[in-house]
Amino acid sequence: MANFFEDNKDLLFHLEHADIDEVVTLMENNFKDVESYDYAPRNIKEARRNYTEILRVAGDIMGNVVAPNSESVDEEGCGFDNGKVEYARGTKENLKAILGADLGGMTIPRRYGGLNLPSTVSTMVIEMVSRADASLMNIVGLQDIGETIFEFASEEIKQKYLPMFTSGKVTGAMILTEPDAGSDLQAVQTKAILDEKTGVWHLHGVKRFITNGCAEISLVLARSEAGSKDGRGLSMFLIERDDTVQIRRIEHKLGIHGSPTCEMQFNGTPAILIGKRKLGLIRYVMALMNGARLGVSAQGLGIAEAAYREALKYAKEREQFGEAIINFPPVYDMLTSMRAQIEGSRAIIYETCRYVDLKKVYTQLCEHNETNQEYKNLLKKYTAIASLLTPMAKAYSTEMSNRVTYDAIQIHGGTGFMKDFPVERFARDARITNIYEGTTQLQVVAAIGGIVNGTLAELLAADYENIDYPRELHSIQENLNSIKSVLNRCLNEFSERNDKEFVSYFSRNVVDMACELFIGYRMLKLSIHNERKRVITRLFVEKALSNALKLAEPVLKRHTTAITNRDLIMEVVE
Repeated sequence: MANFFEDNKDLLFHLEHADIDEVVTLMENNFKDVESYDYAPRNIKEARRNYTEILRVAGDIMGNVVAPNSESVDEEGCGFDNGKVEYARGTKENLKAILGADLGGMTIPRRYGGLNLPSTVSTMVIEMVSRADASLMNIVGLQDIGETIFEFASEEIKQKYLPMFTSGKVTGAMILTEPDAGSDLQAVQTKAILDEKTGVWHLHGVKRFITNGCAEISLVLARSEAGSKDGRGLSMFLIERDDTVQIRRIEHKLGIHGSPTCEMQFNGTPAILIGKRKLGLIRYVMALMNGARLGVSAQGLGIAEAAYREALKYAKEREQFGEAIINFPPVYDMLTSMRAQIEGSRAIIYETCRYVDLKKVYTQLCEHNETNQEYKNLLKKYTAIASLLTPMAKAYSTEMSNRVTYDAIQIHGGTGFMKDFPVERFARDARITNIYEGTTQLQVVAAIGGIVNGTLAELLAADYENIDYPRELHSIQENLNSIKSVLNRCLNEFSERNDKEFVSYFSRNVVDMACELFIGYRMLKLSIHNERKRVITRLFVEKALSNALKLAEPVLKRHTTAITNRDLIMEVVE
């Protein structure tokens, strides 16, 4: 009987050492919630004990219900008949078990029936869900819809719809993408027309690639301002799926078969405006997407954890030339690298969660204390850090997931290519993670500004570089300083060149270096508490330094052949 929380010592370690006391105290209203809810924690110690129990319950469900169903869910997929979508049998069982354990509305406040969990804890649940069945995360993880309603909707809308999410009566979807508006959401053409007589909005248009588009409650991005052409004409709307919503088809996909991806048409669908007009993309979608990106980061991590465990198990059991292949250097080199990358991903994800939560709580504090300059300054600080770390976490963790699942197949050899082993499914599932909710290329665009403008440097200087680390960690810190030096040389090259195309072309190199630099420092700080973590950190940083030197070389030596000769190089020779 597996428990995906109890059997993951690194996850337990991160919960134990998560620096969330400030977040929890603020979220719990200085623990005054216990006056209204007898099950609310009375102090930090009790809150952490509650989180541990919630994660233990979730881990039991993932290990003993969801994971055993994952193969059948992948084979059966979603049904579609005459506009109706049906989950696989195993998915239905999984949702019943999760909702039966009151795991709906994890981050929603208690007054709406939620658990009021910090992102650190809810993301740990998402990681475990993804390790068990990545496709289920695309249904369970869409609790962000409820969180967005909580952040931006009126109290009347919150009172009506949030209990639906927390009770598990409905699932959610965020309906953004269109056939001609993928990453460029400013190009959205779905129309929202206001009936002046009734005061009701109605939606007309087509949406594509909508995860869980069969949900009962959805948030839709639509053009509310007639004649507008850009993002300033877009607003956010809530819909209840009815006969005016036509699901035209579901996609046949490489992976995550248990998650329906729908093409939808709105035929005058009644809709409720969320927040203010014209802020749909500029404010609300960006908040929604950042939450989704953190969830997909955890999805990639969970898939990688599952793949690593299968590869390790196989390497211990498989013998070649009279010896288990785990003893062969080319094999254990892959396995140790996989382990270091996974723990690196966990380090950046859960630190990102902390800053996302700090941003949220100080946003609320500023709304209720508009003249408090200290709160405003902290909000500005945490917003900048969260805006930097979120795309960095997604870029690193989802690319890592693809590497780890690829290597897991390689360790299995030919058998890994067969459906007899689950690693081929993990690789198929991982492939979408660095595409949806913003490709890695878009995460680079989102992150590079905070690296160039010094936000990352300020964070490292304030929280990591000036710690008096134990002597045995000094060599690791020296290597991190070397990575930082290489990164700064690349940034100086950007500044000196002052060439937008050059900067854009090599931004991926710089962001990859920055990700591993931050992860290395975060792991170094965690290494103070754990001898094993010191060894993992040493390996991670050694590989990160080698990688930084490789990434920096084309920047510093100005390898611009592809920039200056792109048309000639790309031309097809017939």
